[in-house]
Amino acid sequence: MSIRIVRLGSPRLPGEGTRIGAVRRLPRGVRKERYAADDWFDVWYPELSPSAGLVAKARGAETDKDWTDFVRAFRKEMAEPAARRTLDLLAALSKDADFSLGCYCETEAQCHRSVLRALLEERGAKID
Repeated sequence: MSIRIVRLGSPRLPGEGTRIGAVRRLPRGVRKERYAADDWFDVWYPELSPSAGLVAKARGAETDKDWTDFVRAFRKEMAEPAARRTLDLLAALSKDADFSLGCYCETEAQCHRSVLRALLEERGAKID
């Protein structure tokens, strides 16, 4: 049992479980009934994505300092009570269920999912 951190739209891996889309916006040009069938996500959960302003900040990050500033700001958003409880829940569920969490970004290292991975690891989540 564990969480997999994935790129949305990539082919599902065996045993991946329910795929959670931690993205602010729905995939463009994809009909709602195709989200799961086309390997985007089973459940859309935008509360696990950065605010619109922070998404712009992440996309515009050109230096290590820019990225560090984004990470700090996103961690602050994820420290809000509702987000903190969601992360605690996902960490607990990772011990009893297989599921995945993802975003559209090509490279995890320059994506908020790298921050989500770290936040979940800090809570003792079991991550593949």
